[in-house]
Amino acid sequence: MVKASREISGPARRRAKKPRGRAAAADRPADAGILSATPVLPDRRDAPLPAENLPLILEVAPSDDYALLDSGDGRKLEQYGPYRIVRPEAQALWRPTLDQRDWQKVDAVFTGDTSEEGLGRWRFPGEPLGEVWPMMYDGISYLGRFTSFRHVGVFPEQAPHWAHMDGLIRQAGRPVRVLNLFGYTGLASLVAARAGAAVTHVDASKKAIGWARENQQMAGMSEKPIRWICEDAVKFVEREARRGNGYDIILLDPPAYGRGPKGEVWQLFEQLAAMIEACRAILTREPLAVVLTAYSIRASFYSIHALMRERFAGMGGTIESGELLIREKSANRLLSTSLFSRWVAK
Repeated sequence: MVKASREISGPARRRAKKPRGRAAAADRPADAGILSATPVLPDRRDAPLPAENLPLILEVAPSDDYALLDSGDGRKLEQYGPYRIVRPEAQALWRPTLDQRDWQKVDAVFTGDTSEEGLGRWRFPGEPLGEVWPMMYDGISYLGRFTSFRHVGVFPEQAPHWAHMDGLIRQAGRPVRVLNLFGYTGLASLVAARAGAAVTHVDASKKAIGWARENQQMAGMSEKPIRWICEDAVKFVEREARRGNGYDIILLDPPAYGRGPKGEVWQLFEQLAAMIEACRAILTREPLAVVLTAYSIRASFYSIHALMRERFAGMGGTIESGELLIREKSANRLLSTSLFSRWVAK
């Protein structure tokens, strides 16, 4: 089980003036969900900004189901269930702690292009392994898979977000709707559904949607209310805004660059502000959270923190931003994996 071990927050926890009431649908532009090439975003400079909590460091500790065993020299040694795996890791600038023999006692090594989305292949030093293998997160079964993009179907550093979302859903005391954009293989969607939420999962990749459905079957959650939608995330949010549909929790895990099923182009730096605005437009009247995670971008967490705080002006609540990290088992170091910023209503 991947466990979120603790939260470390910095000193900058400041409360802003509370707005007179949470922004209702009438306070949100009718066209806010429509993302044009040059979107016109509303000016809210007179609206009170949400409180802020930063830097917030969320870390994951080693467990029986996942552990970062060691890292260094641009690589990481991980334990995924029964398998020991070596993959590239640009953030590991230091030297490994474990002996080289420990790095050689592995089941799979990713070779080839070392960029985040570059094609490559897997080498199996011992017996050739199958494409998939069973994994577990907090009692939820899912499939690990050796892909040509060095990923294996799960980002364990996001466990703190999943645990936080689980708590929000269970404590809400009412039906909760969750929208998981760029949802990939669906583990976050399964966590939300198990907690009692009705989930809409959106991803532009048919292969990822198929994998997510497999995970739902493997987890024994076929009866849970999850809509699996293969569509460009931007177009889906636009349509939901036009239809007047709302969500209590929205998860965004966009790539730096991507393409939709019909060739739609996603550029994070060009479209993120409009996307966040569109997501605000489809929040319910009593929303719970919006969680943004960003990988492989040349920016600080403060950049997306400032953007989120600006976009949620007038909504009250708090913007919490920082980094997701994994605690190493061998040297107790922390490996930074991604940036995040989340708006929480309470």
